[in-house]
Amino acid sequence: MSISVPTPAETPLHPLVAAARELVAVLDSVTGIDPMYAATTDKATLLLELTRIGTRVSALRAGVLAVAADVAEHGIARTPGTWLAREAHLSPREAIGEERLGAALRHRWHHLAEAVAAGQVTWEQARVLVGCLDDLPTDLDPEVRLKAEAYLVAQAGHFGPVELRRLGRHVLEVVAPAVAEAHQLAALEAEEHRARAVTRLTLRPWGDGTTDLYARLPDHVAGRLRAYLDSYTSPRRRSLESDVDALPLPRRRGEAFCALLEHVPTTGLPQHGGTPTQVMVTIDLHTLVSGLGLAETSTGDVITAAQARRLACTAGILPAVLDGTPQVLDLGRTQRLFSPAQKKALGLRDRHCRAEGCDIPAAWCEAHHAQHPWSKNGRTDLKDGLLLCPYHHHRAHDPHYTTTRTPTGDLRYHRRT
Repeated sequence: MSISVPTPAETPLHPLVAAARELVAVLDSVTGIDPMYAATTDKATLLLELTRIGTRVSALRAGVLAVAADVAEHGIARTPGTWLAREAHLSPREAIGEERLGAALRHRWHHLAEAVAAGQVTWEQARVLVGCLDDLPTDLDPEVRLKAEAYLVAQAGHFGPVELRRLGRHVLEVVAPAVAEAHQLAALEAEEHRARAVTRLTLRPWGDGTTDLYARLPDHVAGRLRAYLDSYTSPRRRSLESDVDALPLPRRRGEAFCALLEHVPTTGLPQHGGTPTQVMVTIDLHTLVSGLGLAETSTGDVITAAQARRLACTAGILPAVLDGTPQVLDLGRTQRLFSPAQKKALGLRDRHCRAEGCDIPAAWCEAHHAQHPWSKNGRTDLKDGLLLCPYHHHRAHDPHYTTTRTPTGDLRYHRRT
């Protein structure tokens, strides 16, 4: 007895495949028709209908991805999403995200899945709602979870993705007020922990006089920074150099950030290299008076004399005026103890770490007794002081190393054998 195997032409198409091909055929039939000449009402209808169709098509594709593990295995791909990204030249992130969304709709949020399949909830709304629903407590009563899902699906008919995200964060206050406060506390604690874990700030000098600052901050910190910057960019203030009201907001906030740093009280900052955190600007007397020439800051940056004269009027910026010798004539008017004053003088003299070949700026260095250690009745005098960065300062006190002075007075290290 033989079994008749149907030929490819006789194999019936799956209804979904047939529907997809019919949709392609319908779209082919209108290719080349310009919507420009459609009536206004027709354009409006097209926009709404095509949005619903796009949502339904996306939902169907995500649903197929959720059950297409065999496709991935046959195509030697890790997941259906990675297979689709490879074959259809999509972004892997987009395809894998759609696969996960399809799985969530298929296995967890059936009411939302029905609304998406009917085109009542857009794809972007569905993405937001799944995120909100998945964030609900895992030990929540199933009846409460159903109420939360039904409530958010109903709100999708009135609000966009941004508003739905806000509603989703507080959905328990509507459907289960008794458990909302405890959940909100737990959610906020988790959110704060995540925010701290991803907090970053990097500085990228461009080499053209500017530096990019990239930061990712907790919301409450960013809010406080925004409030500080907005106090400088307020139309009622004129604390910046130019009429900032005419500038774009990002530029105004950039100018405000510069002004904010210049007005930070140094008395509240932690010590830096053993002295209060301050920036000194070194400039000779003739250049300061003429306003023409260059000056150097204790952070190793070179600025114009005009900028130095402006900074000399700013709190926390210490003007260090030198004569031609050079001898220190003025270290600013701020009251300070003896040791910080010596550290500032050493910074003006040495400019950077005095280990041979090291150019760490003075602001990052520490004072070191070069010839006569304090433990051996040495005196804390400027003539015996030397600036060293933390690394070379540790080496200077490391018994495994000896030090000698170069002809220029720098320290040269030798490992003991």
